[in-house]
Amino acid sequence: MHDPMTNAISLDRREADPVDVPAAAPAAKLRIADDMTMLRAAAELTRDITAPRPAIYWTDMIASVVIGYGALAAAIALTSPALAVLAGVVAVLALYRAGSFIHELTHIKHSAVPGFRFGWNLLVGVPLLVPSFMYEGVHSLHHARTRYGTSEDPEYLPLALMKPWSLPLFIAASLLAPVALLFRFGVLTPLAAMFPAVRHKVVTRMSALSINPSFERRLPEGELLRQWRWQAAACSVFAIALLAGVATGVVPLRGFLIFMAVASAVAVLNQVRTLVAHLWENEGEAMTVTAQYLDSVNVPPPALLPVLWAPVGLRYHALHHLTPALPYHSLAEAHRRLKAALDENSPYHRANHPGLPGLVRRIVVSTMTVGGAR
Repeated sequence: MHDPMTNAISLDRREADPVDVPAAAPAAKLRIADDMTMLRAAAELTRDITAPRPAIYWTDMIASVVIGYGALAAAIALTSPALAVLAGVVAVLALYRAGSFIHELTHIKHSAVPGFRFGWNLLVGVPLLVPSFMYEGVHSLHHARTRYGTSEDPEYLPLALMKPWSLPLFIAASLLAPVALLFRFGVLTPLAAMFPAVRHKVVTRMSALSINPSFERRLPEGELLRQWRWQAAACSVFAIALLAGVATGVVPLRGFLIFMAVASAVAVLNQVRTLVAHLWENEGEAMTVTAQYLDSVNVPPPALLPVLWAPVGLRYHALHHLTPALPYHSLAEAHRRLKAALDENSPYHRANHPGLPGLVRRIVVSTMTVGGAR
């Protein structure tokens, strides 16, 4: 997915400041006590900015969708290779931003932004085959107090402590995500509807946007089951129609391949962002909230490129772990308040990093020193 994005990510050399890398597995993180001053400040200083603002959500998402699909159409239609690639890069960035709202869907009360979940799935989740049911009920486990960083966390692996080859494999696997999703919804969803054994396997092992290979999802119930059914059905119809269109020539092969390339690039860009969302230094033990915060990453201003590779508030990922209910449009203000209110000895400042290159360097060096020694 991601050749054009490699150049974009490497442009901001200001982000390349070196960071310290632990010389050994940082088991000390498990013994970090909660800093109550920081936790109280995070709660008290953000009470007036906790309400989602529907106008911001809808405007941002729709603008991203319009730009993304418009650029995708241009990439398919343009005959100039250079212009087509440029349009493809714009499509990747815009659709990646639009897709990132799936994270907000797992945290906001749906009544606070009426219709947003349906609208997002209709415009983004179904066409990109990443419906919100694959994240709802999954991401919340990552925020569970006793699950973060453990074997029961669907979104955690001790990547910094694994073998050096694990990182390129982690990124490369995302290249095939669009193909896997086409197969999941175009082939397995119809089979799951007919055969209970297939359905159980698909639900438990193939219905979560997770990185923990041992994670098994529980069978859905209630409102999630209702959402699951219509979203899965819509994705299945779309996937089958797309494949049938390509097979019969109704959908030009070139356009299909460009669409798949853009979707792969979105998946790889998200995987790169995931790679640096945490320090990945926990080996499975339960952690305090402060320890979880310090194992997570903020990439605040003055860095510029996080606007592109960590959109929709994801540049404040550590802060998000302190205040998971805070809407994305309030995180920048929350960061400013906490940075000003907490003294220089507060652990709050230790989760703020200058940018992507230093974070990638840190985890690569860790795998070669800690992971390579195992």
